[in-house]
Amino acid sequence: MEKTIDSKQMLFDGKDGYDAVVVGSGYGGSVAACRLSMAGFKVCLVEKGRKWEAKDFPTDSFQIMSAVRMESQNLGVSFGPKDALFQVFEQNDSLAAAACGLGGGSLVNGGVMLPTPVRTRRNSKWPKDWEGDWESCEASAATMMRIQSVPVQFPVAKIMKEIDVGEVEEMVQDSMKLSMNFDIEESPYRLPEHQNLDICIACGNCLAGCPYNAKNSTDKNYLASAIQAGCIVKTESQVQYVVKNPYETDHKGEVGGKGRWHVYLNEIDHIKADFVILSAGVLGTTGILLKSQMRGLKLSEALGSGFSTNGNTVAYLAGSSGPLNAYGLDKKQLSKTPIQARPGPSISASFSSSLGFTIQSAVLPTAYPYMLFKGITTFGWPAGYWFFHGIMDKLKHLIGSKSSQAMVLIAMGHDKSDGKIILEKETDKICFNPPHDPLLLRKTEAFQRITKKLGGILFMSKYRSTSVHLLGGCNASSDISDGVCNPNGQVFDPEAPGLVHQGLYVCDASLIPCSVGVNPSLTIAAAAEHVSKHLVKDILRYKSKNCTDFASKVVCQKPYAKIHDNREISCVSLIEIMRGYVGGMPCTAYLRIKINLQNQNNSDDRYSVMSNTSSTLKGKIGGYVVFKAAEKDKLHVIDGEIDMFEVDDRTPYTRYMHYRLLLAAASGSRYILEGKKIMNPYLFALYSWRETTTLYVTIKKLAGNSAGEVGLNLKGDLRISMIELLKSLISLEGNRKGRFIYLFSLNLLRTYFLQIPQESHKEYTLTDSCNNSYPESTFHEIKTEDGYIISCRQWICSQSGRKFKEEKQPVLLLNGHSTESFCLPTEPNDLVKTLLQEGHDIWLLQPRLHVLNPSNNFTIEDIGRYDIPAGNYKAKSSR
Repeated sequence: MEKTIDSKQMLFDGKDGYDAVVVGSGYGGSVAACRLSMAGFKVCLVEKGRKWEAKDFPTDSFQIMSAVRMESQNLGVSFGPKDALFQVFEQNDSLAAAACGLGGGSLVNGGVMLPTPVRTRRNSKWPKDWEGDWESCEASAATMMRIQSVPVQFPVAKIMKEIDVGEVEEMVQDSMKLSMNFDIEESPYRLPEHQNLDICIACGNCLAGCPYNAKNSTDKNYLASAIQAGCIVKTESQVQYVVKNPYETDHKGEVGGKGRWHVYLNEIDHIKADFVILSAGVLGTTGILLKSQMRGLKLSEALGSGFSTNGNTVAYLAGSSGPLNAYGLDKKQLSKTPIQARPGPSISASFSSSLGFTIQSAVLPTAYPYMLFKGITTFGWPAGYWFFHGIMDKLKHLIGSKSSQAMVLIAMGHDKSDGKIILEKETDKICFNPPHDPLLLRKTEAFQRITKKLGGILFMSKYRSTSVHLLGGCNASSDISDGVCNPNGQVFDPEAPGLVHQGLYVCDASLIPCSVGVNPSLTIAAAAEHVSKHLVKDILRYKSKNCTDFASKVVCQKPYAKIHDNREISCVSLIEIMRGYVGGMPCTAYLRIKINLQNQNNSDDRYSVMSNTSSTLKGKIGGYVVFKAAEKDKLHVIDGEIDMFEVDDRTPYTRYMHYRLLLAAASGSRYILEGKKIMNPYLFALYSWRETTTLYVTIKKLAGNSAGEVGLNLKGDLRISMIELLKSLISLEGNRKGRFIYLFSLNLLRTYFLQIPQESHKEYTLTDSCNNSYPESTFHEIKTEDGYIISCRQWICSQSGRKFKEEKQPVLLLNGHSTESFCLPTEPNDLVKTLLQEGHDIWLLQPRLHVLNPSNNFTIEDIGRYDIPAGNYKAKSSR
């Protein structure tokens, strides 16, 4: 098992963040994580998928159906787990497949490791800066992946070699190199004993994940080394977008901790890091940058352009009588079949056409549903024919008929690399258009020739593009007009020509600017080695420049030990939608609120109903605001806080729901939304509905870099309707929903019905609240004509009388029932201070109505008849 850590601990315990966060664990991310960890940096690798052990891979059709996620734009449906091993995307006339798991595509590909062809490296789009160390980078990747030659020529490779099909000729004279363990040679790079690979038994199930632990996927080499060096791995966490730290930092890049970048796992939770390396695959990395662009990150206009499918075309040959033996074997069949007669690795034969494309034969794993596979790939047959043919073919296979042989044909070549990846703003989903493939017809003709030689029926893909090798989208280039990153993987900053976003890197297949023409695994790993060299140097320069030490980290002696966090995190989340007008213009807020329910006083809430303190209901806010008067696109929340029952000491009976949101727009502008719901305990909760559903807001535009930019400052109110309130209650999620409802109801009860202040009036005295700058006063007790004792406070004007043209008369102020009506020490100014500045002596009368002078039998007339004359007499007699 990998060294993992609880998400709450990772997000909030490590306030110092990480030196680097690597997103993704395929041929790009695993290389970066390994090289950075071995250089001594504190690294966190975040992976969308789970950790797959050999025993977990699907071995039959029922298991594989639960390991597939299908997203069909044509049908408008998605089904399957979000972190499924196989991710399939259908859009218009194209189909793309990717892998999801710790190890990325290396988990389920054929493990073919071919050097980058000379034709590819001579392409005008290929970065010339890569050529200086390309051979050494390829050699380094090949060594880590422990690529080996196939020791036996298996049936599919034999029969394909014997076929003379016009323009199809053998590409490589020697056996192919695969990242699998055939136990041919001993490697000097030995991993821990429990990570040693087993020997390949030629079962043919590579494309569904090796169930016998013989494939050298990246989790067995690069990632194992990274974890040994202290890298923290967080699985089942999908990164959504990245934003620059929205707050100012000191010379160390710290704001209560370090982190030039915030990496968001959802709308609220994020990780801090000084360097972010995006390696989430072509669709993943490009999608993260497109979403980040919507939150104000300035990126090249070339983002999403240059998308390539590596000229992929897939076909299925079924019903052949040739001795292909291209079906994967289960354990029972393996025990009866000698090694030479087994199907071998999924891909063990490759042929190149003089026209510029490559054809490879592949073995079908036992887990693949053959009939469904034909249905997906069928082209040119009457509707339903594939289904009946599949049934007959399956029956022939079960009875061992010689005419039931089948295999998959895969073609790769050089397409135009002119595809496009875009973000659909309304649904927040990634869409793509495949590139033009000028050799598609030629590949089809080659498939037909092979079928004619072997016999059987050819099932061609009904899609213009069926790809498992996605490239580009964040192309590497020396010019920002042609690419998103420079050859070192640094993301261009269009607002600073020739410069980059410091600390933001791309390191995966999305860097490759053109088709490779062969299996691109080794090419991607070599590019990642090149990027990692410069990345390590960049981090060292940054630390030296900012005088920072290496982040402290603990290297686990058991690199695959799992760390658990046993602390209970009490939190709930809900969705709140409010609509209204700000500055007279429509505004809508779609907010996701996450409330932390931990009681600050650690007391039992059952005893807090009559207490003068209350449980905290604070949390974080994500989501977005639609305010087209300011921005045509959504204003996304990149930092938000809420206090659901805030209390101000100056108004102890009133409670506030305080919202504070930092909003970012695609234009780069940022806004502050401040809002309050004010709950006053008057008239027996007559206005409680209006007060708890109305948010009084102010939207301010933060000052930008443009000298002519005018700051926005608009006020208004947003309201939540009854229907939206019910939806919010339904959307309530979390392990402590009951506790949240209880605490929320308790605070409403205390506010509107029990009317319990935050602090008791009896504990409040003037001297407790006064600060050092407030004028001193003298306390007097006065006996009224009817014998009742009242009190009065006197402030003497300390300013010289010469300052005023005429003598100022003393002023008698009459307090009401409140503690103090005119003396407000917590305010910057009040009536007492104002009158003193005008030269008056102040007498503040506290009549028998005041809480400090309790009396049960009195009338308002008594105050006018006895109290005021007594106070007036005292003031005049003291002059």
